[in-house]
Amino acid sequence: MSQTTDAAAVPAATTGRPGLSSPADPGLLHRAITLLAVISLFIGTRADWNTAIATRPAIGLVITLSYAGILVLGIFALAVRSRCALVRVDAGALLVAITLALCSYALGGGMNDETVLMTQATHELVHGHAVYGQEWPWVFQHHHVAVTKTMSGGADYAFAYPPLAVVFNAPVYALIGAKAATFVPTVLLIVGAAVLWVLLPVPWRSAATVVCLGFPMLKGYAAMGYPAIPALVLLIPVVIHWPSIGAGGRLRRWDVVRAGLLGAACATHQLPWFLTPFLLVGLYALRRGELSGRVALAVVARFTAISAVVALAANAYFIVQSPKAWISGLILPFTQHGVLHGQGIMGLSYYFSNGSSRLDFYSYGSMLLAAGLLVLFMLFVRRLGPAAVVLPWCAFYMATRSQDGYYLMMTPLWVAAAATAPWSAFASAWQPRLPLGRRRAINVAVAAAVLLPAAVSVTIAAASGPPIRLVINDVRGDRGGISGLTLLATNTGDTALAPHFASSTGESASGYWTVRSGPAVLRPHQSARYVLVASGGRYSLPHRAHLRVRLRVFTDRPQTLSSTDIQVPKD
Repeated sequence: MSQTTDAAAVPAATTGRPGLSSPADPGLLHRAITLLAVISLFIGTRADWNTAIATRPAIGLVITLSYAGILVLGIFALAVRSRCALVRVDAGALLVAITLALCSYALGGGMNDETVLMTQATHELVHGHAVYGQEWPWVFQHHHVAVTKTMSGGADYAFAYPPLAVVFNAPVYALIGAKAATFVPTVLLIVGAAVLWVLLPVPWRSAATVVCLGFPMLKGYAAMGYPAIPALVLLIPVVIHWPSIGAGGRLRRWDVVRAGLLGAACATHQLPWFLTPFLLVGLYALRRGELSGRVALAVVARFTAISAVVALAANAYFIVQSPKAWISGLILPFTQHGVLHGQGIMGLSYYFSNGSSRLDFYSYGSMLLAAGLLVLFMLFVRRLGPAAVVLPWCAFYMATRSQDGYYLMMTPLWVAAAATAPWSAFASAWQPRLPLGRRRAINVAVAAAVLLPAAVSVTIAAASGPPIRLVINDVRGDRGGISGLTLLATNTGDTALAPHFASSTGESASGYWTVRSGPAVLRPHQSARYVLVASGGRYSLPHRAHLRVRLRVFTDRPQTLSSTDIQVPKD
């Protein structure tokens, strides 16, 4: 019997010869992304199943059947051989993800300040009342949710977002009531996932399932009514193939639609405000690479004008109601001076030291970093162009409020850019010509010079010590909680400070403590005795090992933080 074998009959995977693979073979990238999408459907599903079996058995049955669907999809993801079949698996994974997302929403979740603010703002709009310039402290008290505390000793109870998310909620609110504030963002997230799935290149489609619905992050934000979710959905079509906008010197019908969507996104949440300059600078560089500077500028100007008109139209009703209240509400997140919170560099002063007398420099550093990154993007757009959807959020890392939500809520745009705005799209983009010579050394020097002001600002903030020296003389309470403190506070600086006292056992500060005795303002170099009573009469302590209880002293204008440990009495 002959030992020779016809090579054409041997599968490509066996011979290692790529020329023998089927033209319809989906490829390893497509198969890997599909498989990861299927696996991501397990994330958080068991917790939902546990809740459903105990409280909503019908939903538990749906989740049980979804488990079967995940297993079947896993088999198909590995076993099918054609691209068409794998696309069907992609579609199946998306449908199971949508089913699980709706189950998760139906089971309900916790409320937070965003939930009650969006609900109340929608209620006011539906009933013809003003949305901006109003405070609703009773809503937070009724639902027992945390509130954004300010450095001045107060809290923010007002609506502080552009209005379009509330407008989206209003018709549904008229039908189903308060649940509209969470139902609408959840449905929009599902729509956004489907839109991203359709618009992505075929091998990338299941990445939309992973990032929008597989990972539970965005589902959680949508279920709490965050207005950034509708803004994200509006931005998805804008970012897909965004380097093609205005190609050839004219805006096509789809480009006009995208300009309108960008304006609508800016009328929904402040996060798109940070992305917009990067997109516009990138578009100018791309169009100037193929056209004259004048024509390129005209294209970008028309695109910007359409976006601005749509954004203003979405805000028109609220502007007419009260221009001052409207603009104050929109800029409130930048002017409120909220207490420190988040995972950014501000932790050097909040978590890892006893405070800082120059917290304002974190904000300066954040603004300088945003401006510096925009300059770098303009100078090196051929290299940084694909990262246009990531660069804007870096500024929040230096802000005094640097929650990771500012980064992760826009991550679907990262996928959109990776798949449809590769570096090759920017190869011919225009960028300013730097001096000749050792190009790499010059590029590094320019980047360092542009980013240095932000680094210096943050260094000043982190290196500045606390302005108030604290000595705790008496702690009233036990391991279960603290009811009061007596302490000596000394202003070590040359500026009068109005202290506001709180406590913390982790990342968040408590409500402000009541000052029973002690001056409202500490003059320069003044020492004073304070008697404090915990907010609500008692500050409860969690039962955990390595518990660290901190006294926090905030001041506003200038923004400062002074901290010290509270030695909890033993039982």
